[in-house]
Amino acid sequence: MLSKPLFPTEAFRPAQVLLMLGLLLAAGCSDKVTNSQQVVSPSKPPAYQNAAYAPDGKRPPVAELAALGRQLFFDRSLSASGQLACASCHSPEHAYGPPNRLDVQFGGASGQAQGGRAVPSLRYLQNVPPFTEHFFDNDGDDSVDAGPTGGRTWDGRANSAHDQARIPLLAPNEMANSSPAEVVAKLKKAAYADQFRQAFGADVFANDNRAFAKALMALEVFQETPTEFYPYNSKYDAYLRGQVKLSRQEMRGLAVFNDPNKGNCASCHLSGISSEGAFPAFSDFGHIAVGVPRNTRLAINTDPSYYDLGDCGPLRTDLKDKPEYCGLFRTPSLRNVATRQSFFHNGAFHSLRQVLEFYAERDSRPERWYPRGADGKVAKFNDLPARYQQNVNMEAPFGQHPGDKPAFNAHDIDDMLAFLKTLNDGYPAADKGKVGRNTVAKTLPHTG
Repeated sequence: MLSKPLFPTEAFRPAQVLLMLGLLLAAGCSDKVTNSQQVVSPSKPPAYQNAAYAPDGKRPPVAELAALGRQLFFDRSLSASGQLACASCHSPEHAYGPPNRLDVQFGGASGQAQGGRAVPSLRYLQNVPPFTEHFFDNDGDDSVDAGPTGGRTWDGRANSAHDQARIPLLAPNEMANSSPAEVVAKLKKAAYADQFRQAFGADVFANDNRAFAKALMALEVFQETPTEFYPYNSKYDAYLRGQVKLSRQEMRGLAVFNDPNKGNCASCHLSGISSEGAFPAFSDFGHIAVGVPRNTRLAINTDPSYYDLGDCGPLRTDLKDKPEYCGLFRTPSLRNVATRQSFFHNGAFHSLRQVLEFYAERDSRPERWYPRGADGKVAKFNDLPARYQQNVNMEAPFGQHPGDKPAFNAHDIDDMLAFLKTLNDGYPAADKGKVGRNTVAKTLPHTG
């Protein structure tokens, strides 16, 4: 995703990232803030990027802004219930993903409103490009159209961390504020209100939309903190740096993961260092339909006519007239995937082994994964209307007929599980030793 390495030096220096981020944030915020569900066009940046951060052109230091964003991130009082913070669903102890086994999380004014989608991790999103329907990777071949790619959230409707942060603050089933003004009213009463004024000017709260936009940007800057959101300190990172070796089982798992005739996982979850020297995010950020079974535990699915169609609705509305996008969701990063307790956009599965078994048997043994209809036949791809089922991916490991041999077996799954655990952050050896010039996790902060 990078056009060139950001730091052509031997070591990855978080301080340099923060300095560069400070330069990139020079655009700042203005008074215009859009609706929580509105899509920001990738060809037209948000209006609040076009004005200065603070009066007289003064801008707060990035470290100060990140510290302010951290307080916002952990502040439960910003929710209608007073019980829900960003960190409630994006727990730092769980790689900034959900801290429990719930299919989806609960929120709303009462704290009892069930969400409609599983909460993703906020780690390793710094290089997600803005959403585009036609993505051409920087691989020297501009003729290959990767299709819909990028954007934050499962359907890519937010093009930056500050766009994404607006959604939960105003969503009725999340933090449930009725307007930006309601959020700002709570900010005025917060213990860090004076810090907010020091960062953005004494009159920052004079305009609700402007104050809200600055709060969103503070949240974004916090989410660009390298040590918190893209530490690159897993065992696999240490392996890429030549600091450790993977076990035989982990190496076998990596081989199955990469094998285009077996797991074929690396076709979407890229596993190698890029040509620019960037460590892999384990996602190409593309949008794909994999035919996940309908989750009947979700209250929203008790209505048989309701379908979450991802890119073409209902939360995203600008692509509603493009049937070829129905059922597509953005490919998540697999970093820290072995720490998760719910999987896919609807939280239908609760173990990583089950996910791999689904990939192996979706087409060869569909009766295990889908219910039978009134006619007694397996209702395959039952979370998509029949007219959109042609969008479901059929590339390896998919594509078999019922009764065929799966693309990979139980031993392969054991090996892949061992490998995927090497993607968990916090491996001690990853923070030690000298990093070579050509094995540096170079990352470009993305600000939308």
